[in-house]
This record gives sequence, C-alpha cells and structure tokens, in this order.
Amino acid sequence: MSDDAIPVESGVSPVEIVVLGKRYRIACQESDHESLLKSAHYLDRKMREIRETGRVIGQDRIAVIAALDIAHELIQTQKQVNEPFRDFRKSLIALEDKIDGALDHSDVQEES
Repeated sequence: MSDDAIPVESGVSPVEIVVLGKRYRIACQESDHESLLKSAHYLDRKMREIRETGRVIGQDRIAVIAALDIAHELIQTQKQVNEPFRDFRKSLIALEDKIDGALDHSDVQEES
C-alpha cells in the first residue's frame, strides 16, 4: 500500500482537491463529493484573495487567516438566521404572559 493510499470504507471514496496549487486526496462519503469540491474551491478562492493582498506571507498563515475569515462569516450568518427566531421567541413569551395575566384576572373576577 502506498503512502497516499486511502483505506476505503463502504460508500467512501477519495476526492482530489486543489488548494493554492497543492493537490490533496480526501476520503469522504460519495454523497458529499460535490459539497467537498465546492468547499475546496471556496477555500482556494479565499486563500488566493489573502495571498494577493501581499500582507500575509506563508501558506500556513494564509490558511489560518482564511479559516478565521470563513469562521467569522459562518458566525455572522448564524446570527442573521437565529435573530428572527430570537425575536419570535420573545414575542411568544410576551403573548404567554398576557394570556396568563388575562386568565389570572378572569379567575379573580369569578371568585368575587
């Protein structure tokens, strides 16, 4: 078995990606191949953008900055997605409080 051979599990096969001109073989589920290729292309584009600024030198540093940029994008997207749910939850709690208040008020009137 060669050094770059990848053990094959059921449904898993290697995909070759290229990032900054360097080739990598990654084992993943066959159903994830397209997503992995898109992710690799996105990472390659981000790393090229960073390298082209000339402010970051070295592939390791470029990779770290790209990872931080992508993580930041993910967190910002999660905030945008979760914000409406947070507001909706607050509205539901306020509505529940009003209903509880109305029910408590009607219980007091019935007892009188």
